[in-house]
Amino acid sequence: MDTNVRPESMQRITTKELADAFIAEQLEAVRAQVGDKKVLLALSGGVDSSVVAALLIKAIGKQLVCVHVNHGLMRKNESEDVVRIFGEQLDANLIYVDATDRFLDLLAGVAEPEKKRKIIGAEFINVFADEARKLSNEGVEFLAQGTIYPDILESIKAAEGKQAVKSHHNVGGLPEDLNFALVEPVKLLFKDEVRVVGEALGLPHAMVYRQPFPGPGLGVRCLGAITRDRLNALREADAILREEFDKNGLAEKVWQYFIAVPDIKSVGVRNESRYEGWPAIIRAVNTVDAMTATIEEIPYAILHHITDRITHEVEGINRVLLDLTPKPIGTIEWE
Repeated sequence: MDTNVRPESMQRITTKELADAFIAEQLEAVRAQVGDKKVLLALSGGVDSSVVAALLIKAIGKQLVCVHVNHGLMRKNESEDVVRIFGEQLDANLIYVDATDRFLDLLAGVAEPEKKRKIIGAEFINVFADEARKLSNEGVEFLAQGTIYPDILESIKAAEGKQAVKSHHNVGGLPEDLNFALVEPVKLLFKDEVRVVGEALGLPHAMVYRQPFPGPGLGVRCLGAITRDRLNALREADAILREEFDKNGLAEKVWQYFIAVPDIKSVGVRNESRYEGWPAIIRAVNTVDAMTATIEEIPYAILHHITDRITHEVEGINRVLLDLTPKPIGTIEWE
């Protein structure tokens, strides 16, 4: 039986009762798999890895070692929030790794989206391997990941020979010589089911319903070859978008919203002088299972205010655009 294929008979998790049954089943499975060994968890701070962290803490307690890697592609203040919430509030066994230069140096000049994803995924594994070697005498034998079912569906080729939509760093990326067995307790769940499980585990509502964030982070929103100045402009513009959605009651109304900044410039005017800058592209979509998505309508008054803030406050941005493409034909992310 292929354990990466969701059984047709598997009931969708839509209630606390169903979530409780799933949790009980996974607690037993994890304890049976792990025994008295330690587990490294790739903790991004996103919904999926946070739910896995809560489940594994419940299952094996301090045997879990959470590793948060700051790859330099995080949203503004995101790594600081992860350390505060998990390290201080939840008392997790947390290791923080600042690998910004390590990732950005490898990505310098790389424009092709799939190559970027694979570089980021491979380097994540390298970072975890480095941390595992430091813990080699403490019984670490497992790597936990927040893989969910859409990751698998978009990474494998269908039986008819269709090309994979995109690769995910947490699907099929482990090198053969890495002596970790995988622990992926939510890999057969869709995003909406993961949220139900998270609430049943007692995670804060704000954490369970926080914005989805791709494994490669801003690396797939800084379109084309990543440069540090454009990456910084993207980070600042995205922070303004999130702040304004929060203030205007859109944060929980819209499933996913973000800024993408392509590697193109246009002519603008600032201080009565020619000003060349990048466009900031707003994308805001709603979905249930992440396999299809519709566009959320944003009031023009809010769009005008966001545009005014981004073009006046963010160095390097001189235009703001709105993406109106549903999935399909577009994917949720641009890369």
